[in-house]
This record gives sequence, structure tokens and C-alpha cells, in this order.
Amino acid sequence: MTRVAVLTGGSTPERDVAFAGAAQVVQALRHRDHTVTVVDTVDGPLSAEAERTILVPSVGRTPPTAAELDALAARELGPALVELRELTDADLVFLVVHGRAGEGGTLQALLEAAGIPYTGSDPLGSALAMDKDVAKRLFQWAQVPTAPWVMWPADRQAVERLGFPLVVKPSKVGSTVGLTVVHRYADVEAGVAEARRFDDEVLLERFIPGRELTCGVLGSRALAVGEIIPRHEIFDYECKYTPGMSREIFPADLPEPVAARVQSLALAVHRGLKLRDFSRVDFRLDPEGTAYCLEANTLPGLTATSLFPQSGAAVGIGFPELCDAICQLTLQRGGQGNKVGASGSR
Repeated sequence: MTRVAVLTGGSTPERDVAFAGAAQVVQALRHRDHTVTVVDTVDGPLSAEAERTILVPSVGRTPPTAAELDALAARELGPALVELRELTDADLVFLVVHGRAGEGGTLQALLEAAGIPYTGSDPLGSALAMDKDVAKRLFQWAQVPTAPWVMWPADRQAVERLGFPLVVKPSKVGSTVGLTVVHRYADVEAGVAEARRFDDEVLLERFIPGRELTCGVLGSRALAVGEIIPRHEIFDYECKYTPGMSREIFPADLPEPVAARVQSLALAVHRGLKLRDFSRVDFRLDPEGTAYCLEANTLPGLTATSLFPQSGAAVGIGFPELCDAICQLTLQRGGQGNKVGASGSR
């Protein structure tokens, strides 16, 4: 029997998304006979009553306010996390956290230094994928198409060369938090101001018309390619986490060569960013059939409406089996300073 600590919550705009995912993961792991405890990075271990209250599968239509996030950040446990017995006694820590503090490499480095095994990518891969500017440079190196972009501040000529509409987004935040689509130069600064509410670096990239695609990666295997059809202009926070606000089709209705190409690109991104265990890679497919990589998610959402579990289900991997496979990938790693012991195999 494997002892798993599910680490969730956090003080990022995606706190509610993390709790919704943890609700699913905890249930799945217990279904697979793992012994599970739950720890919030802000408030510490959750009691059974707190689990029932906090771990709910639904996500609100908007992220927490800036004031709420500031209050949460002031309570973050930080380095004290790795002193909790719930973590030190676990065979592994299953990370269900999102946003810069949770998946940007800092938390991973803390766990690594303490010798605590954890799911997902290491500090380097996490940091590379979180920084969209750096990630896009690596996409180019790996010969993966990506939309042209500039970092703000940029002169007007450089911005207008990208063409409109433009996507303006924080460089190191997920779930489309702080993202806007602008259709004229006069609106760029307002978009930048919105993005800067969540990050000190802002990226502007050409909006790629066409279809929204995504592909999960598990270990060294590309899962099914899916298509997302949001009700809004883009697949924004509300469309991602509100049932009925988007159609998600797995597997996507694509010619086999196009689906295979997207899967190949997803694996190239996963390897190029030095990711491990699992990820989800997002694309836009333009009318000419070119797939442009938008970003890689090192800890993809695991809520009831999330895309990564759907990518797995479309190739016959149910959610409990998916969570168990992630645990096994973690426990099978050796020689990396993690405390994988005899109890690590089931």
C-alpha cells in the first residue's frame, strides 16, 4: 500500500482549480487503495471535515481577487512544508497545484532538496515551461512551430509587425488568467495593464486563427488529440471551468496524419522542455493545417472538466488508472536523490 500526500491549494489565481482537481485525485487514489492525506500549501494538513468542505469538484467563473491572493500569500507555509510529517512520511507527494508558485519550479526545488519524491517535472523543466518566452524559444529550437511574439515593452513597429488581433498575456501564469485579445494598437496598453496584475513580464503574440487542439503526454506516450470549441473568442477561464461553456471532443475529428503530427509535436515539446511523468501541450491549428504550439502545462488540470483526463480516457485510460500511472512513474524513478523505498512498488 502506497502512502500518498496530495499537495494542493496555494496562493495563486488558480487555487480553486487546484482544489477541484484534488477532489478528483483524492477520490481516484483511494479507489486504487492508496493511503491518502491532503495538505494545503497555505493552511497545512486538511482534516476529514475540511476535505468535505474545501475539496469540491466545481470551480467558480472567476479567479480569486488580488486582495484575497495577498492574504493567502501571507499565510503560505513555504519551507516549513517539508517539515510536515504528512509529507516526510509519504512514499510520494502528488502535486495538484497550479500557477507560478506551484508549477514554476520553486516548490519542486524545495521538495527535491528535502529528498521527498513528487509527481511531475523537476525544477528545471517546470521553470522552462512556466516562462512562456523561454519556452517558445525552445519550441523553435525543437523545430516546433509557435506564433510570432514580442515581450513588452516593445516599440510600436515591432508590435504591429505581429499583426492584429494579438494575444496579450502574463508570461508565467496559466489558465488564461490575465489574458486578453486586442484588435487594435490603442488597446494594447490596457491589455498589458491587465496582464501585469498577475505577472511582471508580459508577452504579446500573434493570434492564430483556426482550431484549438490539445494533447496529453504520459511517460513517453502521446495520448489522444482533442479539440476545444469555446463559446467565447478564446478558451478563457470561464470556458475552461464552467460546464457547458465549451465543447471538448476527444479524439478530435482530424485526418490521421494531422493527429499524428500533433502527437509528434507534443512529444517534441515534452522532451525539448525536459519534462517528465506527464504534461499537456496546447496548439492552434490554422486553416492551412499548420499546428502552432501555444504552451506546455507541466501540471495539467485534473478537474471533472479538465482536458488531460479526457485525453487519457480517449485511449482507454480511466481517471483512477491515470492517477495510479502517474504515481508509478514517480516511484520508478531512481538515482535522483528521491527517497524511493521498498514500499514504492505495488
